Amino acid sequence: MDNDKVRRISVLKVPVDIVQPEDLEEVVKALYSDGKNHQIVLLSMADLMRARRSGEFRTMINGASLVLPISLSIIKAARFTKRPLPVRYEPFDLIIRLLNILEQWHKSVYLFGASPKSLVKAEKNIKATFRGLSVVGRHSSHIPKGFMPKIIEAIRKSTPTLLLVGKGVPGSEKWIPRNLKNFASGLYIWCSDVLDVFAERRARPPAMLFERGTEWLYYLPHHPLRIFRFFTLFRMKFLSLWYRLRRR
Repeated sequence: MDNDKVRRISVLKVPVDIVQPEDLEEVVKALYSDGKNHQIVLLSMADLMRARRSGEFRTMINGASLVLPISLSIIKAARFTKRPLPVRYEPFDLIIRLLNILEQWHKSVYLFGASPKSLVKAEKNIKATFRGLSVVGRHSSHIPKGFMPKIIEAIRKSTPTLLLVGKGVPGSEKWIPRNLKNFASGLYIWCSDVLDVFAERRARPPAMLFERGTEWLYYLPHHPLRIFRFFTLFRMKFLSLWYRLRRR
């Protein structure tokens, strides 16, 4: 992105953007005002390690207009390898800020993902909270066979400023770059649980856990396989050490 408020660095050869919180509104306004499509990626530790490999996910990260870190381990890796220090964002807080910015300028959002029940409740709560923001459409992740082209057409015709994509959409965050060619302009962001949080069907991790970088513990009872994140963390620390030694 060509903006003096955004600084793109490389952390373990993966692009990460530095955006100061006080500059976020200016950056968002510049993105939705230039008539182009812009994917915003919320980058976790696991995402960063996936993006180191070749393939569609790496291409998506490299092509995103904003890559904002959400994992403390990414900040630590940047510091350890003597890179400029990025700003870490909590996913739901970031999306709240994004919706607040769009509301101030009377922009619009389309909601895509989650279950039909969650989506209806999420829309209701978003409308009640962000009264100046237009919800121009919605569709759950329950998609009849062959119905995706109609959803894409509905999104295209509604021309939302922001397409907010949640859990259950085929391809998850990769659905966005796969379909950008169908849309004229706007912002596109994927966050797995965001619509369920808006629907009050899922809580957010406590702020204390997020600050310590242990928010994954909150999800562990329902997702026990996340315990294997230690292997990913070990690989990341080993790579960080290797990159630091190379810089000497």
